Amino acid sequence: MRWSMEVLRVCVACLSLCVSVISAFSQSLDSDFTFTLPAGRKECFFQPMKKDASLEIEYQVLDGASLDVDFYIQSPSGYIIATDYRKSDGVHIMETEEGDYMFCFDNIFSAVSEKVIFFELILDNMEDGEESEDWKAYVQGADLLDMKLEDIMDTINSVKSRLGKSLQIQTLLKAFEARDRTLQESNCERVNLWSCTNLVVMVIVSGVQVYLLRSLFDDKRKTCT
Repeated sequence: MRWSMEVLRVCVACLSLCVSVISAFSQSLDSDFTFTLPAGRKECFFQPMKKDASLEIEYQVLDGASLDVDFYIQSPSGYIIATDYRKSDGVHIMETEEGDYMFCFDNIFSAVSEKVIFFELILDNMEDGEESEDWKAYVQGADLLDMKLEDIMDTINSVKSRLGKSLQIQTLLKAFEARDRTLQESNCERVNLWSCTNLVVMVIVSGVQVYLLRSLFDDKRKTCT
């Protein structure tokens, strides 16, 4: 009977561990978005946050004249906690309070040029602490292959955090690549335009020089016969 209880306890521990692993990897709190900000417009976004959580936002201007934009973050209490003026990228990390945070991208200063903007949100400590500790009630006093379930969960959370960081870095590298490609294409168009302009000017100047040289050697004096 005692042996059966031990087997049942281990099975419950394994089941709760599997549920914890699935929930750990399925709940993603990272998100990214790319949008076009028209000239003379402002776009704002809202993110609900919990108290004592962590909010990280990173943005980049991928396309548009001068690659710059105004940016600010407003707390639920109405205070402006971060501002950027005419910048092409920025990173802001903050501890949050309960409520909706507003972050805005402002392109009012530009009258003709729209901007393509990429931003990413990373939210930490958003889980309910009581729910994440429920599995411990079923496995008190049990060891799984001489390893505590707490250590397993710590390892899983560490792997999850590193995978999330890797995904974040890859996303940012894609954004950098998109911005660099846009700059290269723009520079290529400018180089081609000015090369064609210089070629046309050189042809015209050469023609004018040939005409002037020929006019110097033409004998326009009339001869009497």
